[in-house]
Amino acid sequence: MANKVEVKELLDAGVHFGHLTRRWNPNMAPYIYMERNGIHIINLYKSAAKMQEAGEALNKIAASGRKILFVATKKQAKEIVAEQAKRANMPYITERWPGGMLTNFITIRKAVKKMSSIDRMKKDGTFNTLSKKERLQVDRLRAKLEKNLGSISDMSRLPSALFVVDITREHIAAKEAQKLNIPIFAMVDTNSDPREVEYVIPSNDDASKSIDKVVSYMAESIIEGLSERKSTKDAKDEGSDEKATKAPKAKKAKAETDADVEVPSKDAEDKKAMKEAKKDVKLESKKETLAKADASGEEE
Repeated sequence: MANKVEVKELLDAGVHFGHLTRRWNPNMAPYIYMERNGIHIINLYKSAAKMQEAGEALNKIAASGRKILFVATKKQAKEIVAEQAKRANMPYITERWPGGMLTNFITIRKAVKKMSSIDRMKKDGTFNTLSKKERLQVDRLRAKLEKNLGSISDMSRLPSALFVVDITREHIAAKEAQKLNIPIFAMVDTNSDPREVEYVIPSNDDASKSIDKVVSYMAESIIEGLSERKSTKDAKDEGSDEKATKAPKAKKAKAETDADVEVPSKDAEDKKAMKEAKKDVKLESKKETLAKADASGEEE
């Protein structure tokens, strides 16, 4: 379960500062507390509630073993998101969003595989057989792929959720996620449209302190979910081990109880049946002799 969000901590981090009133999106009205000096102030009580709700949802996704893709290409969010995503062991995009990253995922996976094939070439010595110019081109390609896709090299399938900083800037990522029905968690400022997001976190998406506060909370929730998954997995493994050790003992006990009970053997049953059959034959023959004697007496 995610920790409770303190409103005072959000206030200190400057999460409440929105954009200029002239740049606002009317759909953000329910999350705006007031206007001061031409700037909208976000209602931090609503921000705290939404953060907690999003944290719990991410916790469940992580506990189920699925991936959450972090997306933030703006300068002040890059390093923070990369650091927190690594801490939570989740994929992230902090460079340019590659078009078709989600909708054309097979092609993106091919590019990632190209990276691993270049690494194999370097290991098995094939790379050294290339000319100097070719080696330089391969190195440049590898560096480019690493920069854009290195952070998603472990993502073998589509993510189960997207966490986005600044939904307006990352509108292409949001559109792709919507097309594939992937839920979006996002820091939404007063200039963005919250209707595009399933889990809205009304907050200042420009200040690094604010971004760090929200993203670190989400990362913490994911880490908790992963640790819960690990503990349940360990408990299941222990249970299966106990069952495995109990099974031979149970079999042995059964064998011993079976040995104690005297079960009539097949030979004994056969002998008994033979005796009964002989008795029946003797009775039949006796009846026949009596019948014959009676018949002869009548003739005389």
